[in-house]
Amino acid sequence: MKVIVFLLCNLCLFAAISHAQPAWQANLDSKIHFYQTTDFGIVLAGTEQSLYAVDGQTGERLWRRATGRIEETAVTPVPDTDLILFSKDEGSKSRLEAVDLISGSRIWQSEKVKGDVLQLAVDPINDLIAVILVKDPRGNAGEEFKRKPILHVLKLSTGEELWKRELDSDIEMMPSRFGENLGEIAYTLDNYRAPLLIDGRLFLFYEGATSYDAQTGKEKEREKFKINESGLALTEADPVIDDERVYVSGRGKIRAVNRRTGTVDWKADDLGICAEMALVGKTLFVRTGGQFTRLKDGEIESKGPFGVSAIDTTTGKTLWRYKGADKGLTNFVFKDVSTILIADKDDLITINTETGKRIGKLEHKIEKVQFVLINEGGQAVVGGRDEIAAFRSVPPASAGGRNSSIINASDTSEPNAKRSLSYNLDSAFSVVPPAYAGGSDSEVWRVRHKAPSRGAFRVIAGIALRATALYFRYGGLATSAIGFARTGLNIGSAINSFRWSGLKTRFGSFDLTTLASNSARNYVTRRIYSFGSLGNTPNLLNRVSGIEIITPSNIRGRIIGSVVDRATPSRADVQENILERLDPIRQVERLSNYLLRRKRLAELRGNFMYYYTDLPKPFDRKGLVGVNVHTGRDSRYVLASDPDDGFVTDETVNLLYWADGSRLQALDIVKR
Repeated sequence: MKVIVFLLCNLCLFAAISHAQPAWQANLDSKIHFYQTTDFGIVLAGTEQSLYAVDGQTGERLWRRATGRIEETAVTPVPDTDLILFSKDEGSKSRLEAVDLISGSRIWQSEKVKGDVLQLAVDPINDLIAVILVKDPRGNAGEEFKRKPILHVLKLSTGEELWKRELDSDIEMMPSRFGENLGEIAYTLDNYRAPLLIDGRLFLFYEGATSYDAQTGKEKEREKFKINESGLALTEADPVIDDERVYVSGRGKIRAVNRRTGTVDWKADDLGICAEMALVGKTLFVRTGGQFTRLKDGEIESKGPFGVSAIDTTTGKTLWRYKGADKGLTNFVFKDVSTILIADKDDLITINTETGKRIGKLEHKIEKVQFVLINEGGQAVVGGRDEIAAFRSVPPASAGGRNSSIINASDTSEPNAKRSLSYNLDSAFSVVPPAYAGGSDSEVWRVRHKAPSRGAFRVIAGIALRATALYFRYGGLATSAIGFARTGLNIGSAINSFRWSGLKTRFGSFDLTTLASNSARNYVTRRIYSFGSLGNTPNLLNRVSGIEIITPSNIRGRIIGSVVDRATPSRADVQENILERLDPIRQVERLSNYLLRRKRLAELRGNFMYYYTDLPKPFDRKGLVGVNVHTGRDSRYVLASDPDDGFVTDETVNLLYWADGSRLQALDIVKR
């Protein structure tokens, strides 16, 4: 009986894949230039003539705005709100609009800003949004491209400008796409960290590290240095926050900026390129060196020195440095409070967090390894673009640190040697003890899916990278087994400061090490600040969806300065608005559905890593295979033989989106 059921299941699977048809298809008015998903399950698509919002589950066109041809940099989501920013350059005139994502209605418009919004930071509690704009960010692919960004700080509720600053000089920008014969493309600021609003201060990271008074624009602190090394993207770490300080890297140093005064409390010098930081209690762990995306062609380049350091955040003293990693260091993850895992060109290495000594090493045999993570079974998962393997990691008590490469902060620093670390763990964290302590049998499973050999090499390589990178778009937080980065994120959430950069949208352009380092920061909350349709019946929608909806008039009773009434949306530019054709009950049902999708997204954890490969018979064509990172099994399939290089999945509805000319299509992700 079990055999029959198994055969029937496989027959159904093969039939579904072999005769795969789009789950839905939306025919738009002209060629699609870009599309992107949103946290509400709505897909935004820009064509030669219009900007569309499409229901990601059904393919229904929700609204359309006649915009003329626009690039992907013209549309920017405002995190944790129901707004998108839309910029339009009309020669001598430019405008920036805040648009309700659900209805397409204009909430406010400003004609004082010029250019596309490439990065932003928003603080809804204080009614602030800081936008970084670049005028005409387009150029020929493959050339060095520089522009001078302009910062505008506006009121989030009305678009009223509070102040602006122009950077001192042009800075190098990053192509939105890599490939052959692309012609003119959009350029981005994805090679820089997004600005940060915290404690009434705005931090910028383009010409060094600068902080301003967020309300007045008065400069507080500045240290100018070159952000990115040797034409590489994101060589400096994202800032880390605790209750007292903001920790910023740059020029081989870590700076601890006091959140109350804005001054630098201490500096840790001569660390090297600080590519990743994680804060655990009173210890700041720093990864130096690694693999980075090259701006001119999107290829990976390794940059050292390679290692891991631990810094006492109270004093700024370096407690220890591990320098035993070889060329091509990956991201780091924490097995538990005592153990860091990294991978270099040859080995998976475990390091004791208190002493910095190597306590385990095994050969991973992954070609061009790029990331390491921890799955739900407590196994170390090591991978590259076409191969992934899981290992039973070595427990901290198993080794005495022999053969480790340690540089002590001081040969006579007895307090450092005996120092007891204090950890403040996320409540959701649990340690899963490894089943095996190392040795030749430490490998649990290994999967390899090579990219198809047929077709243009660069095109195939780009699609294969994007497929693997899908995992890091939202996932990785639970399967990093810690949420050590959550310590900082929870503080950031508590202060209601949110940021956006293209890293989440254009993730397929980055090396996997960078994406693995940042995946834990790509999170979605269960709170929405509504300035549009969701604010019409917030209490009702909150009860139905379980999402907390906050409108300008009820943010903590008031917005700093004064109570702000909700703006009256303008529908003048909106066409094909389906929401207007629904009766009030159906409207509530529709809005609740979008909120429920966001809720599912907030609960989503990364389980599948996709590979673009030649599918075996009976498929006998190219497609995607989703490997379960917890079991190593091929668990999902998508029959997408020739997807465009912007394809993306929505794991909440099990669909993959891609564009073909003027058609936006969704393909089912078939479960095995």
